[in-house]
Amino acid sequence: MPTGTNNDEEEKLLEGIADATVEALKVAETRLPRDVLEALERAAEDEQEGHPKMILEAILENVKIAEEKGVPMCQDTGLVTVIAEVGREFPIRLATTIEEGVQEGVRRATEEVPLRPNVVHPLTRENTGDNTGDRVPVVHFVPTKGQELKLHFLPKGFGSENTSAVTRLLPTAGKEGVKEFVIETVKKAGGMPCPPVVLGVGIGGTIEMASYLAKLALFRPINVRNPDPEIAEFEEELLEEINELGIGPMGLGGKTTALGVNVEVAYTHTAGLPVAVNVQCWADRRATAVVYPDGYFEVTQQDYPRGF
Repeated sequence: MPTGTNNDEEEKLLEGIADATVEALKVAETRLPRDVLEALERAAEDEQEGHPKMILEAILENVKIAEEKGVPMCQDTGLVTVIAEVGREFPIRLATTIEEGVQEGVRRATEEVPLRPNVVHPLTRENTGDNTGDRVPVVHFVPTKGQELKLHFLPKGFGSENTSAVTRLLPTAGKEGVKEFVIETVKKAGGMPCPPVVLGVGIGGTIEMASYLAKLALFRPINVRNPDPEIAEFEEELLEEINELGIGPMGLGGKTTALGVNVEVAYTHTAGLPVAVNVQCWADRRATAVVYPDGYFEVTQQDYPRGF
C-alpha cells in the first residue's frame, strides 16, 4: 500500500513518531495521571492510622519526588503496550513503518528517560538491552477518521501482569460467575501486584479478544465509566466488593484494595463466556502522543482509545 509520502517526508514523520514516543514514555513513567493520583489521595484520607495509611502516604511522596526530579516512579519501568489510532488521512498508513518509529522511540527512551532494560527472549532469557524485540513493544493498530496518528502508551510492570488471568466459563455462569472469577483473581494475587490495584476486565468474544479487552480497559481513566449503564453499574459493584476483601495497600490490610475497575465487553458465541482480568499495580502509568501530518506532536494524559 503506498504511503502517500516521499522519502524526506517519511523520514521527518518517522523522526516525529520516535520523538513523540520518547516524550510520551517520559511523561508516563514520571507523572501519574490525575485520576489515579486523586484516587490515591482519597484512599490515604480514608484509611485509619497504621500501615495502610503509611503505605499510601509513602506512595504519594514517591509520586511527588518522581515528578519533581523527572525520574521513573517505579524501578520496573514495564513492557510497553501501544494502541495506535491511525487516521485515514495520516500520511503514513503502513503499520510496519509506524511500528519502526515507535520501536526507535522506545530504544531512545531506554537511554534518555531512562528505562530499565526488561525485554528478553522467552526461552533463552537473553536481554535485548533496549526494551525492543520481536513483536515488542506490543502495538495494536486501529483505523480511525482524521489526519492524526494517536499513540496511546501503557508501560506495565510484570509484578502485576503475572497475577493477571484468563478463563472460559460455562455460558450458564452469567454475571455472578464473572464476578466470582474476578474476585478470586484478586484474592489469589494478594499483595503481589503492589495494591491498591486497577483492574481491566474483558468479557466475551474469544479467548484472545477477552485478553485484549482486559488490557484495553486499562487505557481508560478510572473515573470514566463504561458508556453502557449496565456495565457501568457492574464496574461499581465489582469495585465495592473487591474493597470489602480487606487485602489493602501492599497486601497488609486496609480499606483500599482497588482504585478502580474498568470493564469492556464483546458479543460472544452462544456456547461460551471468555473472561480475562488484567491486573495493574498502583502505578497505573499512561500517556498519549498525538502526531500530526507535519511531524509536530503533543503529549497528554487525558486522552484514551474509545470504542474498539
